[in-house]
Amino acid sequence: MEVHMSDTAQLEAQLAFLEDAVQTLDQALSQQQREILKLERTVELLRERLGEQGARLDAVGDGSPEPPPPHY
Repeated sequence: MEVHMSDTAQLEAQLAFLEDAVQTLDQALSQQQREILKLERTVELLRERLGEQGARLDAVGDGSPEPPPPHY
């Protein structure tokens, strides 16, 4: 009977360890998901700004071409 209790105690310890590991991994996954969402928003903002800058450059470049520098 003592061997049986030892096996049960060992299984309970393993279960407690696995439950703790699952909880820790769940917290890490949640944190990573929040960080990914934040990074996606940042990338979208930067993409919008880049498009705006490109539009400004296109507007400036629509004028007549600049003459070459004097040393040419």
